Amino acid sequence: MNTYKLLHPNLTNDSIVKSLVTFGLPIMISVLFQQLYNAVDTIIVGHFLKENALAAIGSCIAIYELIVGFGTGFGNGLGIVAARAYGGNNIIRLKKIVASSFIVTLFVTIFTMIFGHLALKPLLSFLGTPDEILNEAHSYIYLIAIFSGVLFGYNLLSGLLRAIGNSFMPLVFLIISSLLNILMDIVMIVCFDQGVRGTAIATVIAQGFSAILCFLYMLKKCPILIPSKESFRPDSGIYKDLFTQGLSMALMSALVSSGSVILQSPINSFGTYVIAGHISARKIFALTVIPIITLGTASATFVSQNLGAGKIDRIKKGVRAANLMCIIWGALCTIVIPLAAKFLIKSISGSENEEVLSYATKYIIFMQPFYAVLGVLIVSRNSLQGLGSKILPLFSSLIELAGKILFTVIIIPMTGIWGIIMCEPLIWCAMTIQLVIAYVNNKALKER
Repeated sequence: MNTYKLLHPNLTNDSIVKSLVTFGLPIMISVLFQQLYNAVDTIIVGHFLKENALAAIGSCIAIYELIVGFGTGFGNGLGIVAARAYGGNNIIRLKKIVASSFIVTLFVTIFTMIFGHLALKPLLSFLGTPDEILNEAHSYIYLIAIFSGVLFGYNLLSGLLRAIGNSFMPLVFLIISSLLNILMDIVMIVCFDQGVRGTAIATVIAQGFSAILCFLYMLKKCPILIPSKESFRPDSGIYKDLFTQGLSMALMSALVSSGSVILQSPINSFGTYVIAGHISARKIFALTVIPIITLGTASATFVSQNLGAGKIDRIKKGVRAANLMCIIWGALCTIVIPLAAKFLIKSISGSENEEVLSYATKYIIFMQPFYAVLGVLIVSRNSLQGLGSKILPLFSSLIELAGKILFTVIIIPMTGIWGIIMCEPLIWCAMTIQLVIAYVNNKALKER
């Protein structure tokens, strides 16, 4: 019984904090391993291939985040729709949602592959990627885009498992694939001399393996998620719900990443060492915000299931608990991370270059006091999505995009690297105000 409850916590009946922690812990470890095998790419490239190769990955990291964010956002959106059906105990609708999700994801994959084939090289040039690293950067990001189907497949399947309360098994598969990714990184770079391209090959193989494992588990252990032939009959209402919820979250991620792509241009203009320092600092940032991202992801499913079950007071208490945990984590990071910043940067980048270390250290230290703000932002946005709100969370991403354009065009040319460092934390403050107001005034919380 205890093992079952670990794999399937009851998000509509268990203690709220227990529900969020039990459901969220496997998600946190999953995100940690995702970030670790991305960080391993950086560490291995930094140590074996040095600054130019590290800058090649860094110069296209915003495009990578755009692809990953779009796929992850879309998969999470589909999972939220499924969670609502599961929370309302509507199994027939749940199976129809699963069937329709497979078809929708196929179309999204084809779109991404076409985008990757046609647009990546011109986009890298437009962003001012230095000529000496342009070809290496393209060889990396091209493979990621062309084989994006494995990323989208894993995110869809793991999202469906989380929709029924199982966040544990996607973690198991991800750990296995993460270890495989580390091994393949070493094999491709050290043994087969594939350079930066080898890290992309390793990532694709690892992601594909995790998607296959997830699918096989679902076939064997989760009959509730296996659609019948009748489930594939078109249902315009379900397709509309999936497309609007999925595209809302995908576009939200895409807008955020598009802002990062725009911001990449002034970063690239500062040269190879700043690019290398930026990607090193971003890896540390990505690792240290994992608990915040976890609470946001857990909140979306928690809110969606409880909305389906009609438990509005439980939603309000759960969101407050998630926000409080994010604020506590932000305070701890503000105290601890600056003390270890330079050591962490050296460990990630493998560089002793003072320009790399100086920029990355400034970036990390400035970020810390704003983690609490980011936590409230992410929990509020995910909770709104769990409530079925599609436009207001998307509007927050438009604020971020507009802010990054403002910084790129006006502020960074005036302030230099400090403009890059200040950009996101200041934008988070504006986004958080908008999202908290939207959450407090959400109709679903007032009508039931």
